[in-house]
Amino acid sequence: MKQLQNKYVDEATAMLRKLVSLQSFSGEEDLRVDYLTNYFSERNVETEHIGNNIIVKQPHFNSEKPTFMLNSHIDTVRPAKGYTFDPFNAPLSETHVYGLGSNDAGASVVSLLHTFLHFYNEELPFNLLLVLSAEEENSGVNGMRRLESELNYVDFAIVGEPTGMRAAIAERGLLVIDGEAKGKSGHAARNEGVNALYIALEDIKTLQSVKFSKISPSMGEVKLTVTQINAGTQHNVVPDSCTFVVDIRPTDCYTNTEIMEQLQAITKSELKARSLTNKSSGTPQDHILMNCLNRLQTEKYVSPTTSDWMRLTCPAIKMGPGESERSHQSDEYVFIKELEQGVDGYIEFINELGAIYKES
Repeated sequence: MKQLQNKYVDEATAMLRKLVSLQSFSGEEDLRVDYLTNYFSERNVETEHIGNNIIVKQPHFNSEKPTFMLNSHIDTVRPAKGYTFDPFNAPLSETHVYGLGSNDAGASVVSLLHTFLHFYNEELPFNLLLVLSAEEENSGVNGMRRLESELNYVDFAIVGEPTGMRAAIAERGLLVIDGEAKGKSGHAARNEGVNALYIALEDIKTLQSVKFSKISPSMGEVKLTVTQINAGTQHNVVPDSCTFVVDIRPTDCYTNTEIMEQLQAITKSELKARSLTNKSSGTPQDHILMNCLNRLQTEKYVSPTTSDWMRLTCPAIKMGPGESERSHQSDEYVFIKELEQGVDGYIEFINELGAIYKES
């Protein structure tokens, strides 16, 4: 068994090196889709495509069984400034895989893919479904948002993201708000007009002091940060408009709509949410996924970052090789030993999950 798993690690490493050489910005995943489709085809594995999303089922898929989805995303952000090498032509290393998307979430993609192939022909108490999704990094409409209705038969899932193979059992949501303060332009030398910048600063000060009364037992307080501000056309004109951006990480105690209503009531600026659908997520305490984590003594935590988990309507956990702090950074990398931990960890998890089903 160990020799077989080492083979998967070697193949996962080679695949990841290939993937990072293929540009795959959100909405532009075609090269990776073609490569992965050919990879499956060479192994006589059929794939289904919905846009740039790849769906793979076991050959004995049985609708009478529950379905367990293995999911990660194949798109990347654009490279950060400061790369010391070409992010699509990274240096080779015996211990690392370097390159854009190697950590987020290429390591999870290749580990989940080869775990799926390991179990591909095996009869389990549940169906295994592999979904490699697009447009995760920009929450695009053609990624998991497009797949929501297509995957309504999925009963539970693992979302592969760099977590150090710790299990995120809850995940904050994301609410991005565009604010605009409106005033009246005038000449700065004559003290004319109504300065929209001052209105915005007053509202920002109000937002800075906001405390949401409900505190989540698992996620803590709602986090709110003003991250951008823009106003003015030239030095001697009082600005009649000032825009700013607010980044909010909701918990399970509030809906995004409730937060919007609460903030609009205390600010003069007009607030508009970019999306109200990026909800927080949590794994039910009595679910079989939690039982499996407990039996394996897997470390659990609450994730401050979002993922495609927020699009799922079924119970899930977020777990994968690599570390979140490396994501979106220059000179991105993952250790090859982390790929081994990913393949081994996923296989162990599925074996344990199958054992629990057989016992029940």
